[in-house]
Amino acid sequence: MSKTKLKLEESPRIRELKFILARMRESPLSILGIVIILAFTLIALLAPILAPPTPGRDPYIIPRSGYFPEPQPPSPEHPFGTTEGQYDIYYGVIWGTRSAYRIGVLVVTVSAIIGIVIGSLAGYYKGIVDEILMRVTDVIFAFPGLILAMALVVAFGPGLDSITLALVLVGWPTYARLIRGEFLRVTSEDFVEAAKAIGCSDLRIIVRHVLPNSIFPLLIAASLDIGAIVLIAAALSFLGLGAPEGYADWGQLIALSRNWITGRPGDPFAYWYVYTIPGLFLFLFVMGWNLLGDAFRDILDPMIRRR
Repeated sequence: MSKTKLKLEESPRIRELKFILARMRESPLSILGIVIILAFTLIALLAPILAPPTPGRDPYIIPRSGYFPEPQPPSPEHPFGTTEGQYDIYYGVIWGTRSAYRIGVLVVTVSAIIGIVIGSLAGYYKGIVDEILMRVTDVIFAFPGLILAMALVVAFGPGLDSITLALVLVGWPTYARLIRGEFLRVTSEDFVEAAKAIGCSDLRIIVRHVLPNSIFPLLIAASLDIGAIVLIAAALSFLGLGAPEGYADWGQLIALSRNWITGRPGDPFAYWYVYTIPGLFLFLFVMGWNLLGDAFRDILDPMIRRR
């Protein structure tokens, strides 16, 4: 019995789990980030229960109670108040959480897949393949990311789908560069040469040997980028290039508050709820992913693990 217990304690999985828990205990902010992201995930999953949509209507269209231009303060009917045009802020931020996940996770996932494919080919085959693929990424890096994204959204037409496509086209070179650099490092190791010597195919070497040892920096970067992507999408919506008016999107809700930030004469905070609540949701979402990225770095970074 004692020998079995000793083997379980010494197994690699048990040691890895202990290491992860130890690193997380040393960083309370990492735990805070995980809690924040779990809370937003629950909000997104429970959106139909927390803010039931009107049957037969697009759930992402915010219901409105009239067309009065002045925002209304929080009330039992509208817990977070209403924007100009009487859009319900509570409904907007709840379903806006789903919009944030749809944009952030989709953009990062597709960008990472494209970056992995291109970076793997460039880093493994090197030579002319590397030169061609990296020069393509250099062309995209030559333009400021936000400016290029705005230009692409204007070319595609305003809308969240256009923002998603534009951010993918702007974002994949970062992952390609990151994976290429890791491939150049890993392919110089002896175990890769050994795999080639025994006749493993290039695809098998890339998928089974090189990529698993190169993917960790990309996971850290991706977790940090989700918050940044949502922030950029909100900025584009604020500028009128994203979601249409009345769509459940945090950037769109903040855009509806621009005329009310200064309040009214004698009461500069009269309409605090219009910009504070959507802004707080956006701030916490971005901060949560940044803290989660720090947690991944503490757990996966090999330099930290060596210490």
